[in-house]
Amino acid sequence: MNGGLWKGTRLTYVALLLAGVMSVFPIYWMFVVATRSSDAMGQVPPPVTPGGNLPGNLDRLFANTDAHFLTGMLNSAIVAGSVTVSVVFFSSLAGFAFAKLRFRGSNALLLVIIATMMVPTQLGVIPLYMLMTDLGWNDQLQAVIVPGLVTGFGVFMMRQYASQAVSDELIEAARVDGCGTFRIFRSVVAPALRPAAAVLGLLTFMTTWNDFLWPYAVLNDPENPTVQLSLRALSNGYYQDMSQVFTGTAIATLPLLVVFVIFGRQIIGGIMEGAVKA
Repeated sequence: MNGGLWKGTRLTYVALLLAGVMSVFPIYWMFVVATRSSDAMGQVPPPVTPGGNLPGNLDRLFANTDAHFLTGMLNSAIVAGSVTVSVVFFSSLAGFAFAKLRFRGSNALLLVIIATMMVPTQLGVIPLYMLMTDLGWNDQLQAVIVPGLVTGFGVFMMRQYASQAVSDELIEAARVDGCGTFRIFRSVVAPALRPAAAVLGLLTFMTTWNDFLWPYAVLNDPENPTVQLSLRALSNGYYQDMSQVFTGTAIATLPLLVVFVIFGRQIIGGIMEGAVKA
């Protein structure tokens, strides 16, 4: 043990390597099946190298009139992007307000926000669906976007991070220099919240992109799906073309991998920036 940390042994690295392979292999095999025919599912041993059927699988996927896969990808990009930007922005503002501003009823309001996190999502589907019906938003993307623009988890997470990452002295110094509240947030607080905002953005995008229950409840038009509804349409029917299903799943996974890489760099950059300042 050196400096409070356990020194890694060869067994530690072997265990980490095995855990990494076991985690990555299902994703890799999904891409392998996406490049082959459906017969690959029943081969023993299963194939572990890519095949040459990817162009044909893609043509059949995009030509499928039941799935509307390209529309589903575009709709999910719009929904997940809008919700992610909104959640990060408003959660950062609210987290800063709860952590560093003093106003009447802040503690009670924070308890209400935390209480919303304890309510299962399934309990809100029916009243929320009735509200969307009254607004005339059924079968429209705003019915999927608006309910997720702010989350209690995001507010609580940013509040906890802001209370530790931003010092009161720094805020007071900015006020002495003549900065208003929003200028303080933009110039002082927002840069300090960047690592937490990256984590929140990553989690929000992944959750929204993978959401199936609420879009399934409120989007009844088969020609206006999200990507998860498109994948469901691919797996419906008496005969399931598994190579087509795996191809659609692989394509739907690519945006998540890209977002993970982008936000991962932001997280590491924020951590390294904080370490240099310290």
